Amino acid sequence: MSSAVPDGPIILFDGVCNLCNGFVQFVLPRDTDGQFRFASLQSDIGTALLAEHDLPTDNLESIVLIEGEDSYVKSDAVIRIARLLGGPYALLGPFRFLPRRLRDRAYDFVAARRYRWFGKKDQCAMPPADVDVSARFLE
Repeated sequence: MSSAVPDGPIILFDGVCNLCNGFVQFVLPRDTDGQFRFASLQSDIGTALLAEHDLPTDNLESIVLIEGEDSYVKSDAVIRIARLLGGPYALLGPFRFLPRRLRDRAYDFVAARRYRWFGKKDQCAMPPADVDVSARFLE
């Protein structure tokens, strides 16, 4: 991984999707250790990380978690993020034992309708002005 990319898990999200931005806003206050970094899928670093992990750079239908050499997409990413958050969110962990095809079918159902249900921004959302939080967003 590039030396410009910090260690620790990185959540890649669709920066124009209100649902995806809501997910990031959900994770931020619950990540009390500040372990997660964030980048939009549309950003240069997001595209580079996708390519580095042999993931499609033109498909913005998924939350992606990059953790070292490993990458997680769709329901695997959500479950892994929940497990890393710990506490009550770790209760999603056992869902990883459900067939991925079933989990991802539900994920794809929501993803295909996310703009219609939750709306879309004209451009990637900027991180909150809070200095401690904005430092966790990669550009």
